[in-house]
Amino acid sequence: MTDYAPPLADIRFVLEHVTPLSRLTQLEAFSHAEPDLVAGLLEEAGRFAAQAIAPTNVDGDQQGSRLVDGAVVTPDSFQRVYKQYVEAGWGAVQHPPEFDGGGFPLTVANAVKEMITSANMAFSLCPLLTTGAVYLLEHHGSDEQLHTYVPKMVSGEWTGTMCLTEPQAGSDVGAVTTRAEPADDGTYRITGQKIYITYGEHDLADNIIHLVLARLPDAPPGTKGISLFLVPKYLVHDDGSLGERNDAKAIGVEHKMGIHASPTCTMGFGEDGEGAVGHLVGEPHDGMRAMFTMMNDARLGVGLQGLAIAERAYQQAADYARERTQGRAPGAAKGAQSPIVEHADVRRMLLTMRASIEAMRTLTYANAYALDLAHRADDPVEREEQQKLADLLTPLSKAWCTDLGVELTSIAVQVHGGMGYVEETGVAQHYRDAKIAAIYEGTNGIQALDLVGRKLPYDGGAFVKGYLAELRETASSLPDELAAIGRALAAAVDSLEQATDWLFEQQEQPVDLFAGATPYLRMFGTVVGGAGMARSAAAAHRLLGEGEGDEAQLRDKITVARFYATQLLPQVHGLLDAVTAGADDLYAIEADRL
Repeated sequence: MTDYAPPLADIRFVLEHVTPLSRLTQLEAFSHAEPDLVAGLLEEAGRFAAQAIAPTNVDGDQQGSRLVDGAVVTPDSFQRVYKQYVEAGWGAVQHPPEFDGGGFPLTVANAVKEMITSANMAFSLCPLLTTGAVYLLEHHGSDEQLHTYVPKMVSGEWTGTMCLTEPQAGSDVGAVTTRAEPADDGTYRITGQKIYITYGEHDLADNIIHLVLARLPDAPPGTKGISLFLVPKYLVHDDGSLGERNDAKAIGVEHKMGIHASPTCTMGFGEDGEGAVGHLVGEPHDGMRAMFTMMNDARLGVGLQGLAIAERAYQQAADYARERTQGRAPGAAKGAQSPIVEHADVRRMLLTMRASIEAMRTLTYANAYALDLAHRADDPVEREEQQKLADLLTPLSKAWCTDLGVELTSIAVQVHGGMGYVEETGVAQHYRDAKIAAIYEGTNGIQALDLVGRKLPYDGGAFVKGYLAELRETASSLPDELAAIGRALAAAVDSLEQATDWLFEQQEQPVDLFAGATPYLRMFGTVVGGAGMARSAAAAHRLLGEGEGDEAQLRDKITVARFYATQLLPQVHGLLDAVTAGADDLYAIEADRL
């Protein structure tokens, strides 16, 4: 099994030349994030991910988390490594200094999260949910909630959860039935069950802060009647010390296909009495708006999981292909066996993985970059435009990257041949772990509906059209030496624009609009990834001309970008007909005959 090697050279390249940190450090909030400081931060994060976290991946998968006498026991190595994670302050990187955070851009924090997720995705889920919970409270919590809960969550001493789903209400959050009854002391009593709650119970932290969607007695039906409540595992005294156990507990842990070490809990609130003590977050009946703050942060984090697991699987596949001998490659001596990396089909698989991974990295980092500018840019007009861009890129990051995560980890199994199908090699775990990312935080079909139903109509369609014009400008601005990349990108943008125009015309025909949503998201993600690769190639070409950087790395950058442009980007043309086919054939067969 291959050890994890943080891809620091590529991460730094993207941060320096595709989503340039030099732009962010001009902002007052990020002026301290100087290149040398960020480089040292990433180096240390990579070392911690590779040396401390990555070795826990296999035993975590084999032991899993389990429910014992009402408590969740995590794998043996997790408590030690989580303590190291807290002591090193990795959970605090992106949070504000007033809560003892590092105040670094999300763009930098995302690079840290990528490496931690590659090292052990199941482990990374606990910090992922905690970060989202902190982010929600920063935007919607009261001053008392901020000062009581957020510092401990920023440090990682306490963790957070997102409690939405119920047995009868999966993606249809408006159907939740958990109740919140006002109490005389200004708190609420929460009763009901939530399912699929990641790290809903565990033994890593002193307290767990549940963010729970529930209905007040006078709540209107649907999502407009949902409120949000903070429900701690242990009640917290005024001085910040922990009090008695709240009536919120795990009553089951799922046995899953992958991420075995991440406890996916069924949570019972009020199982033993009048209800769990909860505190209203924000205004009554405004819970979904607040929760979307956390959900959108988590969606980008889940998109990173597709990238991160694909990277880990790629490293293992490439190492195996260099070591495994099988058959004789063209040009090899007679009677000799060649490393399988010399066979054309294996090269095709490895380059497909590498090019897709580099494209995903440019997309997810650009998504974080837009969020940094949306929150911190000086010009309010720029902040508004960058928020729209972030909103547009989020469903692409979440869905396109996690779909690719499944496909690329599958390719990694294929590179291993029969050994990939054997658990001992470890590559099968990446495949099993990757699948969940396409399901949770809004299934990828829902992300596609969000893209065509909410993001496409921004500014009457003008925003997306303007963004496509920017992608076309990227294609036309490439130097002559990169003409093949430019032509492929320009043609892909043309097909994407045709699909966009057709879908926009279907805004009053939701069945046809939604029928084309998933192939459209695939088109859009592939093209945006292609534009990121084109920008990478242009930067590499410029640096070569200036005699700067690692020449071999820069030439590889151009080669991989050209492979993406000529062998992966043409997929978008085949998707155009699928986007514009309409829904007739989808509904031509009666449901009971499917």
